[in-house]
Amino acid sequence: MLLDFEQPIAALENKLQEMKKLASESQVDVSEAVKALEEKIKTLKKETYANLTRWQRVQLSRHPDRPYTLDYINGIASKFVELHGDRTVSDDKAMIGGFGEIDGRGVMFIGQQKGRNTKQRQMRNFGMANPEGYRKALRLMKMAEKFGKPIITFIDTPGAFPGLEAEERGQGEAIARNLKEMFMLKVPVICIIIGEGASGGALGIAIGDRVMMLENTWYSVISPESCSSILWRSWNYKEQAAEALKLTATDMLQNKLIDGIIKEPLGGAHAEPDKMMRSLKKEIVKMLDELEGIDSEDRIMQRIEKFSSMGVVLES
Repeated sequence: MLLDFEQPIAALENKLQEMKKLASESQVDVSEAVKALEEKIKTLKKETYANLTRWQRVQLSRHPDRPYTLDYINGIASKFVELHGDRTVSDDKAMIGGFGEIDGRGVMFIGQQKGRNTKQRQMRNFGMANPEGYRKALRLMKMAEKFGKPIITFIDTPGAFPGLEAEERGQGEAIARNLKEMFMLKVPVICIIIGEGASGGALGIAIGDRVMMLENTWYSVISPESCSSILWRSWNYKEQAAEALKLTATDMLQNKLIDGIIKEPLGGAHAEPDKMMRSLKKEIVKMLDELEGIDSEDRIMQRIEKFSSMGVVLES
């Protein structure tokens, strides 16, 4: 799938393929032209992805080939065992979690999971968790705390499920409880936005000692489309909404709402998933080494102070 701003790059790449095919069929030496075109493509890619608008980064964060939570878990961990159910209502397929190992170190993984095709998307509810999903996440966090294992959460959701039945089963309470409990967890907590990070649905598993964002992701109280529909009563102003929301990783870091940005390969995480996995694993190991060297009580206080200092308070 090609996004609109990727069309010029695709056109040059098609031209390059045609040139190589012509060379192989006619025995004509076009090596110099091929080399020049390859350099042109490389330069265009760098310029394009270095100057993306906020809306274009939102589009990249939703790319259907982009790695999802289970892709990252299987890519960076071994011996992953998925755990199910909130022990009350059901097993929410939009929220997954379980124990795994990173270079022999036991870790609890938790995250929203989207689907690749229509059937999977319906099963995963498009990555929108119900209250039982957040209760399952909290149950697994408490289990990790009991066994002294660090927690890594992967955030990728357009929001918590907004259906009436979700509200009847206590969606707001479930998310609020997660926020409260995550502040007090005694084990290291690392939260990584790998795609979309929308509203309380994202925040429900995003209170951690380190909150990181991949380069082409977004994190905001509302999606650009929903913001546009509220302010302008139309989705046609989503690009303006994205600019106003300042929802990219760079914006979040400038506003001190996250702790860092993890670079993606040129073209996005889906362009070179193996390279993305290696980069992410390296960053996770580095953060775990740092956090495990801090006393648990000090770590909790630092976590509380970090989130308490966010925002601006004006006193009369």
